[in-house]
Amino acid sequence: MNILVTAPYTEEQLKVVEQFGKVHFRPWKSNGRAFHANELIELLQETNADALITEHDHVDASVIEAVDLKFIGVCRGTPSNVDVASATRKGIPVFNTPARNAQAVAELVAGSLIVFLRKLREAEYWLKSKTWKSDAHESYLHFRGHELRGKTIGMVGFGGVGQRVAEVLRGFTCEIQYYDPYLQESPNPAYTARSLEDVFATSDIVSIHLPVTADTIGMIDEQLLSLMKPDAILVNSARAAVVNRDALFAALQDKRIGGAVLDVFYHEPPDESDYALIELPNVYATPHIAGASYQVDGYSIVMMNEALEAWFGQGNRRIRQLVNKSILVEPIEHEHAAKAVGG
Repeated sequence: MNILVTAPYTEEQLKVVEQFGKVHFRPWKSNGRAFHANELIELLQETNADALITEHDHVDASVIEAVDLKFIGVCRGTPSNVDVASATRKGIPVFNTPARNAQAVAELVAGSLIVFLRKLREAEYWLKSKTWKSDAHESYLHFRGHELRGKTIGMVGFGGVGQRVAEVLRGFTCEIQYYDPYLQESPNPAYTARSLEDVFATSDIVSIHLPVTADTIGMIDEQLLSLMKPDAILVNSARAAVVNRDALFAALQDKRIGGAVLDVFYHEPPDESDYALIELPNVYATPHIAGASYQVDGYSIVMMNEALEAWFGQGNRRIRQLVNKSILVEPIEHEHAAKAVGG
């Protein structure tokens, strides 16, 4: 195989990929932005590549139709930049790196909650504005906040990322409850499965960890938000589309809930409606950086290489990194085994 790698690989991990074919390394970060579809087609054709390991590049139907790829590796938890349906129609396996950013997201969620609950933004602004005029106790009285300790955390979606967030928050002696209809049993006896309505009604903090699907778009609606406690906080570090923005804005503006911690928005960069939400005083917002740690790159490329070793080295087709499991019908599986051997 000729393998085009645009994901941020290290030299050490590129050598692992070389077991499976000739590597052509064209990192998107050196380009300053993700490659557009036409640019990616040019790179694939220039390198004569028949396999791709990407991260954020635009792998649409035109890319998939232009080149006969043996696999597409996506160093992301959700391969939303890849037309998976088109790849599946051509029998191309798509690999991802599920929960690669779980630790980064967990730390940002915990840190953001502490910033929000302890009024750290307001306190820092007050201090830097040289507002401290009275006595030593002025700040103590003005910026007293709440601890995470003992809070009930409701997780909506409880996959790898949600479970890691729960583990970190459990360290603050928080009680963890969750809603996830696809989880057969609790990963920890200390965690309690509840209905979606119960999670919203009984949690001090509701943390969203849902992918965008036809079923989840707008799933967090006015009815669910109306169940929340008056001082409860909604956290969304997953995808903005799963929450009805207008309903959330109204709940926050009317102070029917305590606040929101948001890292994702309907438009990125935000539009005016997004900014109206972001600028509310009871919102703590960050610019989609929950997974933006230096360590995440390292986790994802190791996970991707494990997938390649399992698929091509061991012939293992039952790997969790396979996104489009529907290609595992017998004729397609045999066809790709033949391609792999021939390449």
